[in-house]
Amino acid sequence: MTFNRPEARNAFNRVLYEAVTAALRDSLSDDDVRVVVLTGAGVAFSAGQDLKEMAAIASGNAGPEAANGFTRFLDALCEFDKPLLAAVNGVGVGLGFTMLAHCDMVIVSAEARLQVPFAALGVPAEAGSSFLFPLRMGAQRAAEVLLTGRWISAQESVDSGLALRTVPAEHLMTETMSLARSVAEGSPDALRAIKRLMLASQAPLVAAARAREDKAFAELLGSASNTAAMSRFESTGRL
Repeated sequence: MTFNRPEARNAFNRVLYEAVTAALRDSLSDDDVRVVVLTGAGVAFSAGQDLKEMAAIASGNAGPEAANGFTRFLDALCEFDKPLLAAVNGVGVGLGFTMLAHCDMVIVSAEARLQVPFAALGVPAEAGSSFLFPLRMGAQRAAEVLLTGRWISAQESVDSGLALRTVPAEHLMTETMSLARSVAEGSPDALRAIKRLMLASQAPLVAAARAREDKAFAELLGSASNTAAMSRFESTGRL
């Protein structure tokens, strides 16, 4: 499953949210699909949420459906009970980073870099990352990533426990698809049973974290710092 919006570094707007959510739902109902691999087209895995659309939502200039795409996508991601792998082919920013904590195995190109610039944008953590990052990475590494917004390298993502391994860029898809085929050799019923058992232990905690994050986002949305950050991006195209 390829995020195919390379002109925007695969940033998620309403159209991409709807397409990926539908594809995840369809994959669950298709018995021929045993494993799903997520990757990005072009030079990026995903630049996260489309900040121009996000700024429009913050200013009330976007319809309600624009804001719902993020929630529906995360619902589909959290409920996905088949093995889910990620082949991180390039930069992952914001949601392009946080979604990796919902994947069962992550293979990262040696050239990839990851960042969550939430504090710079005046927004809180998202996608359950306030719970999942400490769980995957440890409390101090997660705090550094979430609070400073600094870039981490492919090797750091492996060292922190967020990714399984890093491979040269030219071998990324070969390695990831080989791993996916190895997983797919298992009994489909057993694969889903195992995935459901893995999800069951953390699903209530992820849901609670998402609810807290949504509340914090609503409180920060439209604040002076948030408005300034969004305006700065809208006018300059960067933080």
